[in-house]
Formats: sequence, C-alpha cells, structure tokens
Amino acid sequence: MILVQIYCFKAILSILFVTIVCIFILFITQYVPGNDKGNDAASLLILIWYWPFHKTLNLTSNVCYDLYGIKNCQLTDNRSMLVQADVVVFHHKELQKSSDVPYEMRPPGQKWVWASLESPSNVMDLEKWNHTFNWVLSYRQDSDIFVPYGKLVLHSPSNSFTIPPKTGLVSWVISNYKSIHERALLYKKLFQHVTVDIYGKAAKKELCPKCLLPVVSKYKFYLAFENSIHRDYITEKMWYNSFEACAVPVVLGPPRTNYEQFVPPDSFIHVEDFESPEKLARFLRTMNTSQYKEFFKWRRKYSLKLFQDWRERFCSICTVYHSLPQEKIYHNLQEWFKA
Repeated sequence: MILVQIYCFKAILSILFVTIVCIFILFITQYVPGNDKGNDAASLLILIWYWPFHKTLNLTSNVCYDLYGIKNCQLTDNRSMLVQADVVVFHHKELQKSSDVPYEMRPPGQKWVWASLESPSNVMDLEKWNHTFNWVLSYRQDSDIFVPYGKLVLHSPSNSFTIPPKTGLVSWVISNYKSIHERALLYKKLFQHVTVDIYGKAAKKELCPKCLLPVVSKYKFYLAFENSIHRDYITEKMWYNSFEACAVPVVLGPPRTNYEQFVPPDSFIHVEDFESPEKLARFLRTMNTSQYKEFFKWRRKYSLKLFQDWRERFCSICTVYHSLPQEKIYHNLQEWFKA
C-alpha cells in the first residue's frame, strides 16, 4: 500500500513538473522579444491616407518588423480600416489639394498626424488645418515624430575608410533653379572664382538615380545648397548627395551651430565661415591633401544612416506613440511651423 502511494505521489509530481515546463515554454513563446514578430493584439494600426507624391509602396508583409525591427506596428493604406486605425497620417502635398478628409468618420481617441519634409517656404495653406492634427511628423527636432533626412550612428573605431579617387573639384546637381533663390545668387558669385560642374534638370544634364553617386564621388566638393533657409532644414543634399557620395559638402542653409547638432563641425564647410565667395573659392582651390583628409575623420567613429523610405518614417510613429501627449492638438499649425 505504501509503495502504491509513493508511485502515485511520484506520478503527480511528474505531471506537475511537465505542466510547469509547458506553461514556462508557452510564456517564453508568447512574451520573449522577437518571438511574436510584432503581431500580437497590442499592435498599433497606422493608416496612410495619402502616399507621399502618389508613390505607393508594398505593404504585403509586416514591413515595420521585417524591414526595420519595429514591433507591434502595422501599416495599411486601406481606407476601409479607418475606424479600426489608431493613427491616420496625412502627407501635406496631397492634403492641401484634397476634399476627402474624413472628419465625420473620425472615431473618438484616434490620432491624426500631419506629415511633411518640406520647408515652411514650400508649404502652403496650413491655416485650413487648425484644430485638426494631434501630432506632427517632420524634419524639425521639435516635431512629435522627428524624422531627419539622415543621421550618424556610432560604430567601433576603424581606419578602413578610403576616399574615392577625385578627378574634379566642385559639382552641383540642381533641378529647381530660380535666379531669386539665395543659392543661385551665391553660385553666380562663386562661379566667378572657381569652376563648378553642374548636373541635373536645370543644367540639361540629368543623372539617372543610379548615376548620381558615381558622378559626384569623383569630385572633392559638393554644393549642398538648400532651396530655403530654415531651422533644422538639412536635406538629402548633404546627407545623400554629399556624404553618401563621399564628397565634402559646402553647405548653405541654417547657421553652422544648427548643422553641428547633427554632424561633427569638421565634416562640412559652411559658406558663412568666409567673408566672401571669392575667399571660399580660394579655400577650395588651394586645399592640400592633408587638409582634405581631415574632413573624413568622422568616418572612423560614425556610419551614415539615411531615411529614404516613407514606410520607415511611418513605422517610427509606433516607437514614440505611447510617450506622446494623448490630448495634444495643434490649434494653429501654421504658427508652429513658420516659427
């Protein structure tokens, strides 16, 4: 009888042990980061009301997780999902010409995001959207969802970077050339003292998308001149056309101190550092090899991270969603953006 009780007790212990192990495995499967691939019930649903510039991108997979490692975040452009969406994001270029903003169907608590990477000089009709948007997605550092054109990422110190061979001095790729723009006025003065090879639509020498980097990489310097001067407005002209092409950017934009919030002070040349275009031109013409190499020191510690996919920008809403003020609303969007 005692032996039977002992065997029964052991059997109960075995069953209990197996049960505990199963529960533990189930817990690990459900809750260890990375195992759910961002598809659990807590996922946020982001509805893209307009694709920027009408360029529709693929959403067939769980792009936020699969491409960018952002969990619990789903993108859709299916407008029938409006009521279920946690966030609806509107790109301004399409918004300003639209007549299909779903005011009457907006459910309580749903957050609306105004999105634009253009400068205030190129954004119109903001006054129409007062009292509409909860959050802003833009290049401005004080945006609710801050999405710069690029950033530098720390990596282990390395000396492996090699400057590509240079056969030219200064290049500029320009499509929208207007003689009244500050960059056009500066170019006219600079060109009197140094040769600038111009490409792009304005020069009737357009470069295919895959051609830009190989062409610009052959030049020592690139004119990263912004089309308008505004705080934090530092675009692909520096991040992609210059840094990605391994050319030193000569920048025209916000003050040097603003650039230095994004990149090291010795990684670029600011036009305001010179008393005149003539002195800037002389600096570019007379720079020796040792001086030139100094502009690439940052690559020993940093890698370049570009933000070019609008899906990544929209996925980034999920990374800050729970930290944003839930009751916020922009009563005067134009006043904020033009400041």
